[in-house]
Amino acid sequence: MFNHKHPYAPFIKDDTKKLIVGTLPPPRFTTGKLLEKDVDFCYGSYYNSLWLYIDKIHDLGLLYDNSQEAIDQRKQFLIAHKIGVCDIVNSAQREKVDASDLGMLNIKLRDVIGYLKQYPSIDTLLFTGGNSKNGPEYFFRKHIKDYNIKLHLVSKITPKIHQFELPTKTNKPYRVIKTVSLTSGSGAANIAIGSNPLYKQLKAKNPKFNTFDFRVMQYREYL
Repeated sequence: MFNHKHPYAPFIKDDTKKLIVGTLPPPRFTTGKLLEKDVDFCYGSYYNSLWLYIDKIHDLGLLYDNSQEAIDQRKQFLIAHKIGVCDIVNSAQREKVDASDLGMLNIKLRDVIGYLKQYPSIDTLLFTGGNSKNGPEYFFRKHIKDYNIKLHLVSKITPKIHQFELPTKTNKPYRVIKTVSLTSGSGAANIAIGSNPLYKQLKAKNPKFNTFDFRVMQYREYL
């Protein structure tokens, strides 16, 4: 069994407002055997595409390599936009060494609710995937059962939006936190995008419009 441990601590600052929540980076980030275009940081896999979307939206001119400069570029963006990263899976085991969410076994989750209590400025969670098995929203739903917290649907249009009430120790009994389930950057999610009515409409108007463009359009509102 391969022990797939998350290589990065949560990246959160005192003024962080939005928190990106995924599962685990590919196993090579645990072993340190990065590819030439990988960046040794959260969502650093060149094939994950999250930073490609962000780069396209903000025209950042990001580097895609193993350099410290590439890491610093991403940290500077997150800090400037008050965005943090806290993947929900701390570790898992795998029989097959790959990045499949469904291949994770003996999963141990991070205490995301604990981080929300520690950083009261956070008001939004951005899941990099929906409620499919072993996705970030799926794990979050399991996690909040321990706190007797429930998600309440706000919008069922992709990306689905929920909210929940987090009890506080201040003069307000709770604070409301929004969750947004962004379309995953995985290739498997392309099938769901292909059947999306809005995607079909935009594709009919512009045959060059593709699944990357669709994600950029969606992510632009939140990142």
